[in-house]
Amino acid sequence: MESPYYLAQRAMSDLKVAIHALLEDAPPDGLTNAQIGRTLGIYAGHIEHEGHIPRTLLALMEKEGVVQQDPASKKWMIRTHGSETPGANE
Repeated sequence: MESPYYLAQRAMSDLKVAIHALLEDAPPDGLTNAQIGRTLGIYAGHIEHEGHIPRTLLALMEKEGVVQQDPASKKWMIRTHGSETPGANE
């Protein structure tokens, strides 16, 4: 049987891959946290805390330099070469 740690890490990786795949097919201006979460079925959360799962994953991916958020529209997109420095929107 796989360890709980391995299962958790694989699940996190699978969720990040799903977000990346969704953003690859997104409109050029990106998608909001709510759009990403609802499309992937991971937007639900504790009372008044909906959207924390995709937002946490997006923050991790932003720190990894994979995605970026437009500060004006709050939409997320895949970070392209030459784009703003990762983590600059913190």
